[in-house]
Amino acid sequence: MPLVRTDAIILQTYAYSETSKILRLLTRTHGLRSAIARGALRPRSRFGGVLEPFSTGVATFYLKEGRDLQTLDAFELERSGQALGRDLLRFGAASLLAELVLRTASEEPDPALYRQLLTGLSRLESADPIALEATILAEAWSMVGRLGYAPALESCLECDRELVPGEDARFDYAAGGVRCLDCPPGAVSRSLPAHARAALVRLSRGEVPPLERTAAHWSLFSRFLAHHVISGGPLRSLTFLMDTFARPHA
Repeated sequence: MPLVRTDAIILQTYAYSETSKILRLLTRTHGLRSAIARGALRPRSRFGGVLEPFSTGVATFYLKEGRDLQTLDAFELERSGQALGRDLLRFGAASLLAELVLRTASEEPDPALYRQLLTGLSRLESADPIALEATILAEAWSMVGRLGYAPALESCLECDRELVPGEDARFDYAAGGVRCLDCPPGAVSRSLPAHARAALVRLSRGEVPPLERTAAHWSLFSRFLAHHVISGGPLRSLTFLMDTFARPHA
């Protein structure tokens, strides 16, 4: 059983028995892995209380291929996730990225995905509060693209014509992209004004544009995920973020 040492991001933790923790890790060299940290909940644990969501560091674990749960030997902390944990919205945003990875990634190594998540967590932590909502949408859309589910936004899915700047379109949820107004709209679609499409293109590139009618952006993102990315029920973090940003409060 080889001992593996790799850069890792803690995506999720939960208690196992009274003394141990189970971690879900995204690693640079071994993809998505689960590991048990025996004794992590003991007061004098050798892990020292660093095994918290969105902390990054170097994980050492005993790897047995074909086993769902590996055994964590050590975790050398490089950056704590506490700053994200102190802000409910930032924690929810980081949880959204983590849930997307947990639902779709595999044990195959994907260094580009690892780098994207690492950068995304850093951007969420440092984002100006005024731009936080747009930053969350940008990180979420660009993560969807990295995972292989990017929507087609610049050419019509039906006739393959490239849409010009300032051109309105329709977003076809089932087909996963836009149709020009000259083509049939598709069975499940909504209008997409030119300014909204331009913003969506920028969000998908990880850019942070000024946004209008953010509730519409959240609705489109949620419905796109339901059609193309996630199965097994909605993402809890997305429900929280939509409740916070997209729905009026009394």
